[in-house]
Amino acid sequence: MTQAAFFVLTALADQPRHGYGILREVEELSEGAVQMRVGTLYGVLDRLTADALIVLDREEVQQGRLRRYYRLTDEGTAALDAEAERLAAGASAAKKRIAEGRRTPGSAPGTTGTPATGHGLAGGLA
Repeated sequence: MTQAAFFVLTALADQPRHGYGILREVEELSEGAVQMRVGTLYGVLDRLTADALIVLDREEVQQGRLRRYYRLTDEGTAALDAEAERLAAGASAAKKRIAEGRRTPGSAPGTTGTPATGHGLAGGLA
């Protein structure tokens, strides 16, 4: 699941929202890290609708403009829950590794405890 799809589903978890409301909610939920353009949003909405994770809840005309409100389906709620669990497990594993790296015997303060062999990620031995 993409980051944009994750935040769109999260924005819809508590109530149906229209496009602009989703954009604002995604920006707030991500603390500004995800700022989607309208075209990107509607591409994500189309994909999530095709995957039956969201549905059109209703349409309203406000100030002469049509607003489409979307809501999560049961499948969407399950997918969001599974992705949140996956992300939490990944974050937990990363934090555990970071903490273990700080406690590795013989490592200098501020290092990960990995010997400086010259065989790092960018050109090391595989």
